[in-house]
Amino acid sequence: MCRNILFGLLPLLLLTACGTPQERCISRNTSEYRAVSRLLAEVEGNLARGYAWEERQVIRTEWDDCPVVAYDRDGNRRIFYRSCLRNVSDVERYRVPIDPVVETRKRDNLAERKKALSSYAARAVDACKAAYPETKG
Repeated sequence: MCRNILFGLLPLLLLTACGTPQERCISRNTSEYRAVSRLLAEVEGNLARGYAWEERQVIRTEWDDCPVVAYDRDGNRRIFYRSCLRNVSDVERYRVPIDPVVETRKRDNLAERKKALSSYAARAVDACKAAYPETKG
């Protein structure tokens, strides 16, 4: 019963997750500005810490309970569990040294790019609000 309700509500949830036309317009027209802002924040964090963060995938082995299918004397299937080893992947963060001169130059370039994009992004937001006014419901 619950599964049927969930499947019935799934299309509605997907439509709501996509956002309103105004939100989609704003998101589409400000994506570069948001990307530059995100990169600028990352570079500023690197400079403040003195190092950058990188991620790598690490495979490790751990004990788990694995299902095993067996048949009894009457031919009925029985499932039981036994201990087994499985590979599990994790993401590990590690520090990477930075060159402060390069990071400073990168920060300055990103700040300049963000400043140049800010007026375009503001105009795009205003245009999206004019094209797709949201009604109070």
